[in-house]
Formats: sequence, structure tokens, C-alpha cells
Amino acid sequence: MMNFTVNDSLCTRCGLCVLDCPSRIIEQPEMDLPKIKDDGEAKCIQCQHCMAVCPTAAISIFGRDPADSISLSADKLPSCDQMSTLIRSRRSIRHYKDSNVDPDLIAKLLATVSNAPSGVNSRKLTFNVIDDKDVMQQLRDKVLSRLKAENDAGKIPDTLAYLTAAVPAYYDHGADILFRNAPHALIISEPPDAPCPGEDVTLALAYFELLAQSAGLGTVWWGMLKMVLIALPEIKT
Repeated sequence: MMNFTVNDSLCTRCGLCVLDCPSRIIEQPEMDLPKIKDDGEAKCIQCQHCMAVCPTAAISIFGRDPADSISLSADKLPSCDQMSTLIRSRRSIRHYKDSNVDPDLIAKLLATVSNAPSGVNSRKLTFNVIDDKDVMQQLRDKVLSRLKAENDAGKIPDTLAYLTAAVPAYYDHGADILFRNAPHALIISEPPDAPCPGEDVTLALAYFELLAQSAGLGTVWWGMLKMVLIALPEIKT
């Protein structure tokens, strides 16, 4: 249930909620209180723009109280210069400390990045996190040992030849060119029937990368994982 309610004493009848609704399901007959059209509830994409755009916090929807929402005032938001510095200073990090990140910080980052946009506000993303460096080491050992076995058997195709270099690099020289000795991993996925699966995943990862940077954490896009899953499909499970 939408539970779309409007506080009569706060509503100024400005009509912004009507204008901003992407599904056009809010009406305001004769400048009365805004309301949902009779056939509107099924068309709602749950974006909550009506509540966000209301200048007097008069609208509540899905049981959410505007008083419990974050302030969108300009003084609470980073400036363009601050965002520019964050984006321009961000780097791919390939050297990591041998320690776990605070679980509370990981949880905070994930709760925040769950607000990343998705096509038609579908919100079908799944966040899988390896949050323990010992589990990452188990995965690292499994992947490298399986790659070694497949390489020894001549089963690694030429298109994935870079993976074969990872085996001697790791076992002979102690260089981890696949995992970069990272203590954690975040894998975001979305079902193919989502409106924009590829774009949604990329946006969420990009948001997470910048958010992690602001929290003092380094990240690197794990493109090698795709190659590993092609060579070793059983690892996906």
C-alpha cells in the first residue's frame, strides 16, 4: 500500500508533487489537496519524488515520515569544487593492508550505495560482499590452484592467456596480479530481466568507488573476475 498522505496544515497547494511525479499518478483537482488517481497505485515506481520535492514536508508515502528524512538543504551537500576534488583525486588502488575493514563502515557504505539509481527505479540489485580477508584468501587459493591445474592441462584458451601469467607470478614470485591482495570484494549483480541491468550495476559500483574514497578506502575495479569466471565457471557458484 502506498499510504499516500498529505498534511492539510502544511500543504501550500503548490502542485510540485503533481508536476514532478514521473508516472503522472498524482492529481490536484481545483487546487485541493494532492491525491493519487484512482488507477494510479499500480503505476507507482516508488521513487518517493513527491515526498522529496515537497518544500514544506507535507507529504508522506509508504509510511515514511518526512521528519525522519535527511535534509536536502544546500549547506548539507558537498560543493561542486569538493566533488571535483573527490573525482579527480580518486585512483585505482592495487596495494592493500593485510587487515579487515571495520564491519560497521562496510555496512554504512552499502546502506548508502543502495540509494544509487536504477532504471525505472527497479532496485533489483544484489550486493555480495566478501568481508573477511581469510575468506578472500580461501577464494584466492582456490582460484589459483584451479588455474594452475587447467593451465597444466592446456585448457586455458588463448583469449584468456593473461590468466596463465597469474600462476607463476603467484607461486614463484608471490605477486598477486588477480586479487591484488585485497582483503575484501564487492560483487554487484542484477537479473537480466531488469530494465537496465548493465547500467545499474556499473552505476552502483561507480557510486561505491567514490563513496569508499571519501571514507579513506582504496578500491580497484575487478575486471579480472570476468576472465576467471569464463575460465573457471564453477567458481561462480
